[in-house]
Amino acid sequence: MGFPEEHVVKAVKENGEESADLILETLLTYSASPLALQSSPEEDQPPISIIKRESEEETDQSSSDYYENLLEDFSDADSLPEDEDTMTPLSDNDNKLLFLMDMGYDMDESSIAIERCGPDSSIDQLTDFISAAQLAKGSDHLYRDAEDEDKCQKKRKRLAYLSWKKKNQRPNKKICNGEDELMKLPKPMVGFGVPNQPYPAFQRTLPEDALGPLYFYYENVALAPKGVWNTISRYLYDIHPEFVDSKFFCACARKRGYIHNLPVGNRFRLLPIPAATIQDAFPLSKKWWPAWDTRTKLNCLKTTVASAKTTEKIRKALEDCDGDPPLVVQKYVMEECRKWNLVWIGKNRVATLEPDEFEVLLGFPKNHTRGGGSNRTDRFKSLGNSFQIDTVAYHLSVLKPLFPTGITVLSLFSGIGGAEVSLHRLNIPLKSVVSVEISQVNRNIVRSWWEQTNQRGCLIELEDVQLLSHERLEQLIHSVGGFDLVIGGSPCNNLAGCNRVSRDGLDGKESALFFDYWRILDSVKCIQKNRQKN
Repeated sequence: MGFPEEHVVKAVKENGEESADLILETLLTYSASPLALQSSPEEDQPPISIIKRESEEETDQSSSDYYENLLEDFSDADSLPEDEDTMTPLSDNDNKLLFLMDMGYDMDESSIAIERCGPDSSIDQLTDFISAAQLAKGSDHLYRDAEDEDKCQKKRKRLAYLSWKKKNQRPNKKICNGEDELMKLPKPMVGFGVPNQPYPAFQRTLPEDALGPLYFYYENVALAPKGVWNTISRYLYDIHPEFVDSKFFCACARKRGYIHNLPVGNRFRLLPIPAATIQDAFPLSKKWWPAWDTRTKLNCLKTTVASAKTTEKIRKALEDCDGDPPLVVQKYVMEECRKWNLVWIGKNRVATLEPDEFEVLLGFPKNHTRGGGSNRTDRFKSLGNSFQIDTVAYHLSVLKPLFPTGITVLSLFSGIGGAEVSLHRLNIPLKSVVSVEISQVNRNIVRSWWEQTNQRGCLIELEDVQLLSHERLEQLIHSVGGFDLVIGGSPCNNLAGCNRVSRDGLDGKESALFFDYWRILDSVKCIQKNRQKN
């Protein structure tokens, strides 16, 4: 939370390690009154690690797009400085608000609780107030009037920005390359070019060791923690990532970075071209779409969706209004709709997307993830961690003239087969595919798709990348005659901006798989180079 280490040590010593609330209140007292620290005994007390919120239930969200968009809106509207050190220090109430938001409470209800309970209220009192308000009949008493809301808007956005920065370990929109130069993420995020957009000026020169064939392609979330892209680029021959937002290909955003050695000229789109806006993708929603909901694109599709309680609160809030809802209710509804990708299905009624709607937005065949032992939760999780087919196929389209008779693919962390589906939709024959995926449900999905599409090639399935030793790779290369493409991408769990608990960068359980990708790619290049010599 940003408190000095010595303050934390003193607060723990005074209150014990059991009560995080008492520790927080003491820390806030120190911040408000520096004199409280003057009686600090035993200055050389060694630092200790404490405060673990054992009761916090992790919400697995695979995208930071909601917070990124809020950040961009705030930056544009309020000229937010790049360096947060230039901002006015947070007050006692602001620190309490950020703590409540970190606990998972909504910003509005936390702010109102602090206002109603007074500046001397404890965290326990504030959480009790919020719980009582949530249980009370109706929710309109939680709303401010429009005038108060407008006055608080700048402060709320600033606090949201600071909360976002804390949760994301300050992933600034800058990345250091191997020469310590700063590279800004492109805005708009169009990589080396996307359809119907002006092509950016770029020069792409690949190191000699990176030239294909063998071709490789690796995907990761664009706004990863500081240093992640620097590390990935360094391991993959210092190739600069291509950052692309899938909103240029479909009706939903998906900010990703791709490191690859593919050619970049003469790319082409998949046909038919998917719907470009929400209402084109879901035409039945047009009838119910309010004029004040100005969204044209959905945010990144996550591995989880809103609960029935969330959509019910929205319905109740709208039905309690006569005519058009006031500005504050509109803002509340829009915040939830953007956060959870809710669409209108009736008067005052919003709903979450269904898995088959996720599939269409991501470019997969309808019912691609249905069956194979997967339930609704499994389907959302698998889809949230998958490729966006239209985007990836646009990049892979350059392979079609290079492999007219077919391609042999090593697909690492295959998930639900995004790479295989992309190549198939490009009409590039799949001669042999070695698919490595640890999830049994996902393997079932890929195998089912392989059979349903009457693939003539050979599908070899492996459960774990740890099985791909140098010797095993030699056997596979001998069996399939060598690989033409090594493709993969890490699940987002340890990298996404919304994932408050396990945002561990490349040290995370899932994202550390990148190092296996690099190890396997290096082995394949070595083995195939030696085969060519012999």
